[in-house]
Amino acid sequence: MNDKHLGFGLMRLPMVGDKVDIPQTTKMVDTFLARGFNYFDTAHGYIDGKSEIALNRCLTSRYPRESYILTNKLSSSYFKTEEEIRPFFQMQLEVCGVDYFDFYLLHNVYENSLDVYMDEKWGIFEYFKEQKRLGRIRHLGFSTHATTETMKKILDIMGEDMEFCQIQLNWLDWKFQSAKEKVKLLEEYNIPVWVMEPVRGGSLASLKEEEEKQLKNLRPEESIAAWSFRFLQSIPQVVVTLSGMSNDEQVTDNLKTYEESKPLNEEEMALLMKFADEKIAANALPCTSCRYCTAKCPKELDIPTLIGLYNEHYLTGGGFIAP
Repeated sequence: MNDKHLGFGLMRLPMVGDKVDIPQTTKMVDTFLARGFNYFDTAHGYIDGKSEIALNRCLTSRYPRESYILTNKLSSSYFKTEEEIRPFFQMQLEVCGVDYFDFYLLHNVYENSLDVYMDEKWGIFEYFKEQKRLGRIRHLGFSTHATTETMKKILDIMGEDMEFCQIQLNWLDWKFQSAKEKVKLLEEYNIPVWVMEPVRGGSLASLKEEEEKQLKNLRPEESIAAWSFRFLQSIPQVVVTLSGMSNDEQVTDNLKTYEESKPLNEEEMALLMKFADEKIAANALPCTSCRYCTAKCPKELDIPTLIGLYNEHYLTGGGFIAP
């Protein structure tokens, strides 16, 4: 794997209406590769299936297979019977335009999906171990938003066959969602960490004016978003950090950040933890705008937008509004 551990997550691509902006995405992909980075991450659920298609058009149909690393995922919400699993995986290979995935994840393994992934009658786990044996998957892992307790259960069941684990990790969730304990647990099982939501859907790239001023005083050359990546560079267990980049500016800023590693010192880490404590005390509603909840909401509510309105006053320094 490239030693520049920044991954391009094709989750929040630039859009023109309800379609992916292919020329703009192509430019972003080209810049990413030209600067020596090569890890790309997609999933069928990203942008309602448009992510895999865009990846084919912008990357896999234009570059030699050995020039990039590609990750995809199996989401339990996209199949209802055992017979649907195999065609789903084959469809992913075909839509992405590849013969194999370098990395493949059992996606969002958590309290309500663990039984589906582990049920012997479904045979999901055994099927994907077989795909790895056949070379259609090079490395098998899982992603999760589960509690630490459930993660231990997952690892006790299939930890010997899991080569990596992807979790939500950033300086706010280090405490807020017990990410510190999750990293420690994965270390105990000798499983490296892949990071999703490093800037929490962009919310950690823009802070209150006074917070940004304090960060700029310590590292005037860094963007606010870069602080989230420097935090992750301070955690030895982190191998790959995925960034859902949406425009040229984000690509340029992230590539600049990852040209070299600049971990935080004790003073800088303490300041971020102070900010985290203040946000947690303010009872923030956690939302990364992944929109998984929107797709499954029986009332078809635009939940991320509602949460954004709820949090708006805090982001401008005015405190949270009452629910």
